[in-house]
Amino acid sequence: MTSRMTAQDASFYYLETSNTPMHIGSLAILEPPEGGLEYENVVRLVEKRLPEVARYRQKVREVAFGLARPVWVDDRDFDITYHVRRSALPRPGSDEQLFDLIARLISRPLDRTRPLWEMYLVEGLADGRAALFTKSHSALVDGEESLEIGQVLFDRTPEPREVPEELWMPEQEPSDTALLVGALAGVVARPGEGVAAVRTALGDFASTVAETVDVVGRLARTAAQSAPESPLNASISRSRRFTVVQSDLAPYRKIHARYGCTINDVVLAVIAGALRYWLLSRGEPLTEATTVRAMVPMSVYTQEPEGPVGDGDTIRVHPQGEVSSFLVDLPVGEPNAVVRLSHISHAGEAYSRQRRRIAAQTMIRLSGFAPATMHAVGARVATGFSQRMFNLMITNAPGPQHALYLAGARVLAMYPVSPLLKTQALSVALTSYDGNIYYGLNADRDAMPDVDVLASLLHESLEELLDASR
Repeated sequence: MTSRMTAQDASFYYLETSNTPMHIGSLAILEPPEGGLEYENVVRLVEKRLPEVARYRQKVREVAFGLARPVWVDDRDFDITYHVRRSALPRPGSDEQLFDLIARLISRPLDRTRPLWEMYLVEGLADGRAALFTKSHSALVDGEESLEIGQVLFDRTPEPREVPEELWMPEQEPSDTALLVGALAGVVARPGEGVAAVRTALGDFASTVAETVDVVGRLARTAAQSAPESPLNASISRSRRFTVVQSDLAPYRKIHARYGCTINDVVLAVIAGALRYWLLSRGEPLTEATTVRAMVPMSVYTQEPEGPVGDGDTIRVHPQGEVSSFLVDLPVGEPNAVVRLSHISHAGEAYSRQRRRIAAQTMIRLSGFAPATMHAVGARVATGFSQRMFNLMITNAPGPQHALYLAGARVLAMYPVSPLLKTQALSVALTSYDGNIYYGLNADRDAMPDVDVLASLLHESLEELLDASR
């Protein structure tokens, strides 16, 4: 089925450069069932679930001279084994070796001549574990017409759910001439869209995004000025570093109960403390007024999720499905952990009164893993703003508080990966799942070689806040 990209999808598609690939990722650590996790079984599972994410069998065709936005067309040469790949670490592979592999995979742009996603089954991890890494282009996943593939792969039980068999018959791909004729007809009927399409194709993203994402200038008052100077903002390279942090959800809940704030406030306070000590480790001068401004897309469910994430644990839940963003100044100059939390909580309350909501109408399947789609939508929202307005992006999405399975393998951990934006050396993504919080830290290899230091400081910052709450 051929369909034209939305203006926002086209903006993300053209926004990508070799230094800033615009894909989001997800890393699942798996405990294989008895007999192991066979690559062929994963391929079969993915193939069966593809009808639920139809765009994953479509590729992008651009229109000559940029006269119209690109179109999605069925890939008549679709090859599932090209997209679902097999990799291995030298046994017994360490977590550090896995994260180095993920950093290399994050760095590589997707092949634009094929559907814009890849998946890697990584074998050879220590203790008999495996990993599944998926990356999908931000233009591919909008949370409305197209979900992230991870949302439909995971099951509640070791036995995969049955899905109806579907015979896929790709439509004939339109010729270049047909695309051009259709574009010219559109320009005659809607000349304004033709101008916008050419402008976007030429890379004038800043001037088109205001027309396609009605959010600029409608944030809290913090948006009125540029973000403070920070080593988090630098020219970035093509290479990445990736590291993770796993933390029990219980301490966050304890602090949440002690101070009457949301768990999202606690998360931001923990990140603020870690950034404070990271800046000090670099010899950066700090005063009590020093801040780091974060863009925080907040992902929410269309209905109350099961488990303990519906009471404000990880996000502020709104009555309908949407993603809403706010800018928050993290008080990294404040030496007192509880005062840092208080500042962030008050900023969150002000946001709740003034918020500008951005509808996502995300189709949540509670039996699946919705955070994958939520992070994708959150990253899309953040890229709609001038990056001069914030120092880093933090995406946070709740997951189910019960175990999930993939082809019989239990999901032990799930780490999200959000893209780096231009001139931003770090992005932080986190997901709660099965009683834990999982952070994924994506950093530029040259501008932030010490991202592992920040990861360790997240643990220390949580402990500091926990000690202060006793």
